[in-house]
Amino acid sequence: MNSWLGTCAPLTNHRALHAAFQAFNNVSPFIKFAHFTSNQAILEAFQRRSHVHIIDLDVMQGLQWPALFHILATRAEGPPQVRMTGMGSSMDLLVETGRQLSSFARRLGLPFEFHPIARKFGDVDASMVPLRRGETLAVHWMQHSLYDAVGTDWKAVRLLEELAPRVVTLVEQDVAHGPAGSFLDRFVGSLHYYSTLFDSLGAFLAPDDPGRHKVEHDLFFREINNVVAIGGPGRSGEEKFKHWRRELARSSFLQVPMSGNSMAQAQLILNMFPSVHGYSLVQGDGTLRLGWKDTGLFTASAWTSPASS
Repeated sequence: MNSWLGTCAPLTNHRALHAAFQAFNNVSPFIKFAHFTSNQAILEAFQRRSHVHIIDLDVMQGLQWPALFHILATRAEGPPQVRMTGMGSSMDLLVETGRQLSSFARRLGLPFEFHPIARKFGDVDASMVPLRRGETLAVHWMQHSLYDAVGTDWKAVRLLEELAPRVVTLVEQDVAHGPAGSFLDRFVGSLHYYSTLFDSLGAFLAPDDPGRHKVEHDLFFREINNVVAIGGPGRSGEEKFKHWRRELARSSFLQVPMSGNSMAQAQLILNMFPSVHGYSLVQGDGTLRLGWKDTGLFTASAWTSPASS
């Protein structure tokens, strides 16, 4: 890779990045929006399924999954057998995440297995993520600009087609990730996107709030540096898609409209924050989009393979 951030950040700074994601989750609804809307789509795909498998393309600390585990463990028809394949850059952190998730599942009485893969999804083949007969597969990715988490996008889509998941849940940042384009294009687009994110934090947190400082300096700073100065994941030496949902639609995948239950989950999350009236939640074209003062920031969508059983 040509990007310093793309090569070094996952190897040397992943713990700091994960801590910054945790702080962002604590002070803003955007991460919770991504988690809960995706979980709802996965839950609906897993209805009446006894063996399920989740592939998380960048699992980090696995913050998203305890809420889903709790719902699966208390299903009226009984809990399913759950397998998870967690992908990331550090095997040590993947093992630690797997240990924490396994402990949580055990306390719930949820049958659970965790399989770590310290590779990018676009750099592996189907033999590395073997499926078992009768399993219902979900694939999840929450997009970010911190580093290239997926590898070669077209190879990742080809692998998705081969795996034929019942649902793919995708949460995308509404800022272009590639092609890299000119510096001016990246600067103007990022200025609008991140100034809106800063504004949303400023409406909720004081300037000297430590959580806000961690998010702005450890998360937003790295993303802005990667997108503006380096060119984002599009400068990683790999071909990157501008919008994944557009590429999924061009391939064999069919969009699954985000349900009314997903919309209700998102609205409940917004109600947790005092500055609720500054956030905009829009349901349209089968997606859910969360923004700030009419500027879209994150878009959640769901997809299915016509070959899924």
